[in-house]
Amino acid sequence: MDKTDRSIYFQRTSTVTVISPRTPVAAPALSRLYAARFVFALVWALIVLLSEGDIGFFLGALLVLYPVYDIAAVAADVRLSNPGTSRSGLYANLVVSAGAAVGIAIAAGSGIPAVLRVFGAWAIVAGVAQLVVGLRRRAMGGQLPMVISGGVSVLAGGSFIAMASKEDSSLSALGGYALLGGIFFLVSSILLRRRSHKA
Repeated sequence: MDKTDRSIYFQRTSTVTVISPRTPVAAPALSRLYAARFVFALVWALIVLLSEGDIGFFLGALLVLYPVYDIAAVAADVRLSNPGTSRSGLYANLVVSAGAAVGIAIAAGSGIPAVLRVFGAWAIVAGVAQLVVGLRRRAMGGQLPMVISGGVSVLAGGSFIAMASKEDSSLSALGGYALLGGIFFLVSSILLRRRSHKA
């Protein structure tokens, strides 16, 4: 192999092995993570909608499980992300979700209004974080549903806090919120998968 061949060889191998710092995460892996988040949100929402009533141990544990799963999913997202990209939005989401899990566990003992307030505050902050992450990843495609979902989460959080002051407040809105968020994850998963197949 002469010098010219070696140069061509190393140029070709470098294009295969070097990950561009502009690529935040592998699309197929993120697509699978989003699909898993959709399945969880769907099951969680259905159980919550079927468990209307006073907050007992089961329902309280179920409410806490939502931010706990979010922590696990975001942690997986962090591991998938390219170290060369900003992950501040993901880290912020981890901290906020951890606080939400503790807050919901405490609020569950005080009743539905307290849970709605904590859940609402979490939805607002987590929605902003999700919106920021989606905007930063827009170059990889499939992130418009995540941006929209982040904005919807902020609005939903505000509505939960408003609902808490009503006498007939219930947790049904949380089920609808989780289901809608799951659908956004599913759409984004499909878009990312299609994009990766075309690449």
